[in-house]
Amino acid sequence: MKTSGSFLVLVVFLNLCYAATLINASVHDDRKPQNSPQLTERSEESKMEATKLSTAYRKIGGKPLQYYDMVLLPLQNVLIPCKLPLPSHERETETETEKQAMKTSGSFLVLVVFLNLCYAATLINASVHDDRKKIAKGSKIHSYGRSFNGFVAKLLPHEATRLAEKENVVSVFPNTVRELHTTRSWDFLGMHEKVRRNDKVESNLIIGILDTGIWIKSPSFSDVGYGPPPSKWKGKCTNGTNFIGCNNKVIGATYYNLDSGPVDDLSPVDNDGHGTHTSSTAAGIPVKGASLYGIAEGTARGGVPSARIAMYKVCWGVGCTDMDLLAGFDAAIADGVDIISISIGGTPRQFFEDPIAIGSFHAMKNGILTSCSAGNSGPDFASIQNVAPWIMTVAASSINRQFKTTVKLGNGQNVSGRIIYCLGTSGQDSTIRDLGGEGIIMADDNSDLAFPFLIPATIMTVTEGTRIDQYINTTKTARAVIYKSTTVNMTAPFVASFSSRGPQLITPNILKPDITAPGLSILAAYSELASITGNQDDNRFVKFNIISGTSMACPHAAGAAAYVKSFHPDWSPAAIKSSLMTTAKRMKIKQRGGALGSGSGQINPTRAIDPGLVYDIQMSSYLSFLCREGYNSSTIRLLTGGKKLYNCSSFKPAQGTDGLNYPSMHTQVASGNSSISAVFYRTVTNVGYGNSVYVARVKLPKGLDVTVVPKTLSFKRRHQKKSFKVVLRGKFMNDRAWILSALLEWSDSKHTVRSPILVCRSTTF
Repeated sequence: MKTSGSFLVLVVFLNLCYAATLINASVHDDRKPQNSPQLTERSEESKMEATKLSTAYRKIGGKPLQYYDMVLLPLQNVLIPCKLPLPSHERETETETEKQAMKTSGSFLVLVVFLNLCYAATLINASVHDDRKKIAKGSKIHSYGRSFNGFVAKLLPHEATRLAEKENVVSVFPNTVRELHTTRSWDFLGMHEKVRRNDKVESNLIIGILDTGIWIKSPSFSDVGYGPPPSKWKGKCTNGTNFIGCNNKVIGATYYNLDSGPVDDLSPVDNDGHGTHTSSTAAGIPVKGASLYGIAEGTARGGVPSARIAMYKVCWGVGCTDMDLLAGFDAAIADGVDIISISIGGTPRQFFEDPIAIGSFHAMKNGILTSCSAGNSGPDFASIQNVAPWIMTVAASSINRQFKTTVKLGNGQNVSGRIIYCLGTSGQDSTIRDLGGEGIIMADDNSDLAFPFLIPATIMTVTEGTRIDQYINTTKTARAVIYKSTTVNMTAPFVASFSSRGPQLITPNILKPDITAPGLSILAAYSELASITGNQDDNRFVKFNIISGTSMACPHAAGAAAYVKSFHPDWSPAAIKSSLMTTAKRMKIKQRGGALGSGSGQINPTRAIDPGLVYDIQMSSYLSFLCREGYNSSTIRLLTGGKKLYNCSSFKPAQGTDGLNYPSMHTQVASGNSSISAVFYRTVTNVGYGNSVYVARVKLPKGLDVTVVPKTLSFKRRHQKKSFKVVLRGKFMNDRAWILSALLEWSDSKHTVRSPILVCRSTTF
């Protein structure tokens, strides 16, 4: 972990009340924060490569962007193969995140500390040396107290260690920086404009978005026809630079920049575009004629267009810090939001050191479901993020509309590759443009995503790229034409190549992701303060942009959850999540791994409002599950905020392989073991017909036997509960086999309730 000096930044959590004077003396007077060192210029090797490229490019001349004649030069590092990173606001720089695991300010470490009970100013005094009188006031950065209790502070390492040893301290962890995971999609999901709605309830729903801010001037956020905010709303609107205030659609907007780092605009305004895009995807009003320069033209709208939006700006140019994320959760829960959408993630940690797991747990306690992006580190396995079982973890899938750009070679061959409009990315295209290049062709087998470039460009498979490479090397004057991008219909859905896969390693018997939602080539509102590419040299600003990422999938799932809640406002977060999982459409997986990439399948919101049965989970069940996973009684008591000790030994232990009433079933077989043996205990609640009979059916792969006991569930009334168990027996057929996938279906005369069953070998990960 990279530090500057010797200070840590901590966030401190308290379960009950917080004494404002707790940390009034924790920084020495002579410990003045210093500026972080600046990044160095490009390496000599990079400069030499740029010189090499500059001598290779020849400018062909200025033609319209939709038609470029270009000379193809036999430079392998220019044309093929070309591994393309995601745009700056979508890519996950895990290496840099790991290098900067602790954000620093001067010589102190900035840490998050989670405490229980009321504390006086003497708490910190016990964890510092006797010369504490020299410690300056002002080390406390922020305190949490609306929905949960804690604080962020700058402490010396030994102070942090002593504080962590205190009886009522839940956890002390560094304040890390996390990354953002970044029209026709709702129609594709079956939610056309005339879909059945409960408008009165929907207009009282509030979706809280933790993101980069919002561009309230977008037509997607017009409040024409809206009444005043719901009476339950307790939030606020914070004015600031370039922000004109809220309205009856965007009823709340505030920001958190607790480390006081450099920012463009200290206000809820969106300088990035990401937050505007996600907000409009979840709850934007219908806007006709939306497009990106004519591409994907149609009506752009959110999943619950009558719902209200509350924006909590927690992400800035450097990323999204833990302390800002917790501040956003603290406010959103207290403000009265109904659903939280958060397209942000980082390296998975134990739940009580993970601000998203902590914040979403408190949201769940208050009846709020949190939808989170799964991450953009696919197709690698065990790359999944945001894995707490009370979170709805969302993978990215396609819709039946994609974009392609055709490259015509001089010898008459046609090669097609998927592309966004010819404007930009964060990788090779800017260098090539600066060196006089007029276009770029890239080869990458993970070429299903679309985004803008600074110059005419296309991405194609390595096989197609090889044909171009051969053409270059066998032709004296190689020429090609890059045509304007066009819209094409495709078979869908399939899981996006970049979408992070399971299995998750924190609680490995819980299948993640939970669900998939559209995240490929999504058109939605965009901030007019951000260029299409995010490149400062790009002077193209638009009202709507096309972006790919699990960031785009997350608000689709949040909107779908809000849609379900509009029909069932009394359902628990787990029941809403269950309804979306058990009614999901089965997925096509381009890469191996099946449900490790798709979870239960792609959301089907119109079916989810009538799922027949739901797998409900109460907070006490999550606590029993955590006891089983090794969390101690004191830590769990502190998390709940209760005064009494939650004694794990005094409660009925969680049963079965996974110990939780989850809608999916997953188990991992130890390395070197081919035998499979697992049992899952489940309880379903009837939310369909009062008098109904469900019969179990299992679809099996070779090598796996699944027994359901009983095979029939008979219900006499709504809300009646019935229990069953699922027993797995079998073996992997050979040493190369590592995953087996089955499907359990409960069916009556109307409903089909699906649960994926997955077995995988842990030796693979």
